[in-house]
Amino acid sequence: MSDTYDVLETLGGDDRIVREAKTRLEYCSNREGECRKLFLEDIKFANADSNNGYQWPNDIQTNRNREKRPCLTINKTHQHNLQIINDAKQNKAAIKIRPVGNESTYEAAEVYEGIIRHIEYISNASDAYDTGVKFQVEGGIGYWRVVTDYIGDDTFDQEIYIRRVKDPLSVFLDPDINEIDGSDAMFGFVFTDMKREMAREKYPEFKDKMGETALGNADNWIDDHHVRVCEYFRRIKKTDKLISFQHPQTGVQHTMRKSTLPASIAKAVIDDPASECRGIEEYEVQWFLFIGNEIAERRIWPGTTIPIVRCIGEETIIDGKIDRKGHTRAMKDPQRIYNYWSSAAVEFVALQGKTPFVGPAAAIEGYETYWREANVQNFSILPYKHVDDDGKPIPAPIRAEAPVFAPAYVQGMQVAQSEMAMVSGQYEATFGEKSNERSGRAINERARQGDRATYHFIDNQAIAIRRTGKIIIELIPKIYDTERVINIKANDGSGSQVTIDPNARQAYMKKRQQNADEVQQIFINPNIGKYDVQADVGPAYATRRQEAFNALSQILSQSSELIPLVGDLLFKAADFPMAEEVAERLERMVPPQAKGEGLAPAVQQLQGQLQHMQGIMTTLVQQLSEEKSKLKAKDTQKEIDIYEAITKRIEVLLKNVVVTPKDNAAMLHDLMVEEHKASLQPAEDAIEPDLQGEAQ
Repeated sequence: MSDTYDVLETLGGDDRIVREAKTRLEYCSNREGECRKLFLEDIKFANADSNNGYQWPNDIQTNRNREKRPCLTINKTHQHNLQIINDAKQNKAAIKIRPVGNESTYEAAEVYEGIIRHIEYISNASDAYDTGVKFQVEGGIGYWRVVTDYIGDDTFDQEIYIRRVKDPLSVFLDPDINEIDGSDAMFGFVFTDMKREMAREKYPEFKDKMGETALGNADNWIDDHHVRVCEYFRRIKKTDKLISFQHPQTGVQHTMRKSTLPASIAKAVIDDPASECRGIEEYEVQWFLFIGNEIAERRIWPGTTIPIVRCIGEETIIDGKIDRKGHTRAMKDPQRIYNYWSSAAVEFVALQGKTPFVGPAAAIEGYETYWREANVQNFSILPYKHVDDDGKPIPAPIRAEAPVFAPAYVQGMQVAQSEMAMVSGQYEATFGEKSNERSGRAINERARQGDRATYHFIDNQAIAIRRTGKIIIELIPKIYDTERVINIKANDGSGSQVTIDPNARQAYMKKRQQNADEVQQIFINPNIGKYDVQADVGPAYATRRQEAFNALSQILSQSSELIPLVGDLLFKAADFPMAEEVAERLERMVPPQAKGEGLAPAVQQLQGQLQHMQGIMTTLVQQLSEEKSKLKAKDTQKEIDIYEAITKRIEVLLKNVVVTPKDNAAMLHDLMVEEHKASLQPAEDAIEPDLQGEAQ
């Protein structure tokens, strides 16, 4: 497909594209205006601290500051959010590829998974996922993107990358989408800040337009050092015909699109009564870069969907208005209550004053130095005058009553904390605090209750990552369109090489090694086969590896007889130096049968039976050899002929016995026994008189 698109010819000029983009951007702003405003408030609330004071309403904070009253921010919401965000980091969904038809193979699907891990590795995709999930939990929505770019300045080969979106408010996606992953979006916008010097160097012909806001957006996005450019994606529906026809010369049945055939051939096959034809719809995605109201670049996106991935928290439509929210929204009021009670408690204690000494002035007359320094020095004795000049006793100075913390404030903070737990579904056990549960199972069950209450965030993250995999799977045959060798990644992080060959005969091929030093080559044709994507949520590989090590350690400590069989697996899961070398040494000592490399137990049993039978036959042959000597001594040619016939039949049986499946082996066993009896009977009859004579 062409890398450019002549909008002037097909759509009637750039003005139409500009008008369309402006209209759609205004539509997005109107539909999402309220929820974008609430998103910003939620993000501020979730990241509030004592400096910014985002958790206090502006008017209340202003009044309290004017009156010099405490206005504390004890941000517990942040920790509630981090429980979900960090859990998502530990249990990040992994993209899994499944073959679904058109000569696809399981081996090729595994290679596709390795290619996607390679793309994630070179893209630092975990940063993109983590940023998206952070905004998803705190504000209700996060984004990341799939882009393509040249590998280097010396090649036309391109690579696929996953890029993070550090500001979700810079993205506008079709608000009328029906799918939660946004795969059916018909348009999208991404606003990006570009250094003004870089923009002038890259687009010198548009330097006069860089003072304008992209597409007339009135946001305060332009400053003296940056230019805000806008990427605009539009999805265009195209109609075509699918034709199934028989080649007139080869007789082979073909199914092709009309647009891929020359006009004369397409007309001929459509007019052929034996051909089948039906209308189909396809999509083409066009990309434009706006500087001001001018189109600076344009091209065709190689995929058929908008490559903007959204990660949703909760999304609802109420009275025709879109509302999105994360984990923060429900905790705002309990958090404000907690901040108020904390501030009120501090204010109450502060207004009570300190705890000075109270006493008659005459009591400290002459000892003022001691009492003046009593709050800064630790005197062992504080002297005072116990009688006045008339000899009357003077009471000793005493401490005033210490400030007290009103129980109402403590109770108010406890209620606020309890309400935060109720609205979030995250209780004390979720945060590692002590609770009424005593057994490990009960504690884990209470922790899982918190996980279940917030699992929709993890599930929506998996949906977004699955969407990412689908975009990449569609792009791979179009971006990797020339033969190249790339390094793919396994689950454990180890790498291997695979050759992508669009001209290979099969979806997956493996070139055998000619010698021990030659590296085995794997070939994959991305144009063959159809694959589907799913996202499996689970612990990261490092976490699963540690769990495997702990489980194997416990099993082997209780069943030491398993060490020769699985000891190498224990050290493969270990994470300390020299563990891999120990694993390799132990692996060489593992019996082949344990690794599935030796003979099956049934075959080994048949071999043992056969060896036993061969031993019996060898004994019989030796006995017959002895009898042959006796028969030769008596010149009994008839008996010698019988012996030789029996010997030859036994030799033939021994030569033709092969270890085969169980039924064949049983048949051979029965045959040899019957032949043995039938062949030995004449010999026994012939030599029996001689044996009886010797016995007499």
